[in-house]
Amino acid sequence: MTEPRWLDEKQARAWRGYRRMRALLDLQITRDLAADSGLSDADYDVLSNLSETSPHRLRLTELATTMLWSKSRLSHHLTRMQQRGLVDREECAGDARGSIIVLTEAGLRAIEEAAPHHVASVRRHLIDLLTEDEIAALDSLTHRVITRLTTPT
Repeated sequence: MTEPRWLDEKQARAWRGYRRMRALLDLQITRDLAADSGLSDADYDVLSNLSETSPHRLRLTELATTMLWSKSRLSHHLTRMQQRGLVDREECAGDARGSIIVLTEAGLRAIEEAAPHHVASVRRHLIDLLTEDEIAALDSLTHRVITRLTTPT
């Protein structure tokens, strides 16, 4: 086995800082979302993904892929959201095992009411703390990592 390429002190500090920042940022934005709208982070992800499609519907498999969730996990979460009237399921024509997830009027209202508070939280805890150059750098580095992680090798 080859010797690992250990992080130097500066790299290790940056990595630890990133991990701590990510955990604290996710926690704070999730808390704000729940306090402002009563939605969980997962609820918001489902509703925002559906609201950004026309006509507010996606196949369960496509939604699971987008959210990086298993179909089973998403299906259980959707059942709870369906009980709250936020989404509905329709059969998928030509695929007896497939289903289409549909944003209900209540779900659309919920995401429309939550979005302004959510973006305010994102601004308050991240975006407004950065300069334009830092936002450009964040955009560049996040997309470089996303490309690496989503491109088959």
